[in-house]
Amino acid sequence: MNQFGEDFQRKKEGDSILENPSIPNPFPELCCSPFASVLSASLLPKATSRKKQVIKVYSEDDTSRALEVPSDITARDVCQLLILKNRYVDDHSWTLFEQLTHTGLGRAIEDHELVMEVQSNWVMEEETKLYFRKNYAKYEFFKNPLSFFPDHMISFPSETNADLSHSGILQMFLSSSTYPEIHGYLYAKEQGKKSWKKLYFLLRRSGLYFSTKGTSKEPRHLQFFCEFSNSDMYMSLTGKKISGAPTNYGFCFKPNKSGGTRDLKQLCADDEQSRTCWMTAIRLLKRSISENSLVAMDFSGHRSRIIENPTEALSVAVEEGLAWRRRGCLRLNSHGSPIAMSNMAIHRSQSWFHHKISREEAQRLILQHGLVDGVFLVRDSQSNPKTFVLSLSHGLKIKHFQIVPLEDDGKLFYTLDDGHTRFTDLIQLVEFYQLNKGVLPCKLKHYCARIAL
Repeated sequence: MNQFGEDFQRKKEGDSILENPSIPNPFPELCCSPFASVLSASLLPKATSRKKQVIKVYSEDDTSRALEVPSDITARDVCQLLILKNRYVDDHSWTLFEQLTHTGLGRAIEDHELVMEVQSNWVMEEETKLYFRKNYAKYEFFKNPLSFFPDHMISFPSETNADLSHSGILQMFLSSSTYPEIHGYLYAKEQGKKSWKKLYFLLRRSGLYFSTKGTSKEPRHLQFFCEFSNSDMYMSLTGKKISGAPTNYGFCFKPNKSGGTRDLKQLCADDEQSRTCWMTAIRLLKRSISENSLVAMDFSGHRSRIIENPTEALSVAVEEGLAWRRRGCLRLNSHGSPIAMSNMAIHRSQSWFHHKISREEAQRLILQHGLVDGVFLVRDSQSNPKTFVLSLSHGLKIKHFQIVPLEDDGKLFYTLDDGHTRFTDLIQLVEFYQLNKGVLPCKLKHYCARIAL
């Protein structure tokens, strides 16, 4: 076994010794058994009593719920508690989200993070809340890693084969011995000033750097910008409004125990693809450094086993992430619905329908749920009260399609394509485009829901 494999060996109690695979799984939450206990060991009762604290968690409509939880509870366990209490389907996309109201910043808390530790970094002058919501982009990297990193932004080590496979990309990002270099231009806000400067940045395992001389990568021209062990990364949710950034695609690093906005290291990208690339690479780097001893597990048989084949580990992760469609696929229509409503208003009972929200609010909701192809919602049109709008994420952009009502022979229909395809209600329309792309750029996959706690 080479040195890299030896780094990930772990002893098992008893006489037997298992060899871990060379690719650690920094997101073990994906590989849980559907038959295992939903709650982790930290939530199970123990003989010794532990200190408990009360946390407040908000939903999208700003209603809140107080939970008494152990002081060492993780974000994943909080999500599992809320899933159980509200009888939701656990599809591995539920997320605890930290939102800084005054600065317009937010981030998805990683499942392994301790909630009390997160709250201990909050400052008095900043109104910070925990939100419980879905984030469909949470593990999207495992399904299609190639789409996250444009060729012009990534460089692999010289000894690496340029034509990397699907699992090869995963190995590069999740291993501890090698890490691809991410590079490109970003706007950086100058410390203590309102001005922004465009600089050439490089992400390496040791941290984030910028070049003081064009695109030079020579060590004498590289200046250290930030490391990640004592800071968290946040996305700008308000675009240019608060920060005065040159683009809407901002993100920043906030040191733990910081003194507020003056300590933020703010950046912004030229487009959403670039921002997604940088933020995904930094997220993976943080996890690969802090959690590099974790491995993928298979619990489907009578005995659990370590998954040594990276391709198999990936397929297990994807299968777990998609299992919700088989567990919770129930059709609701005017004939089978227990709710006594007419076709005209039956859509109002659907989780994907949002009554009277603006275009900007729709875009914010989709962004918070993750810019994955197929994330959608349906809303009332503000420009035409009699029509509806389908807002859909595709290609890291949010597009809006008008749903027009048509009357034919005294009957009302809804259409997206000028009447070529007609539906008696919005539920039929949504279900059709969940199965068929039609005139849309992609099928409808994940809906944005306003949940109530």
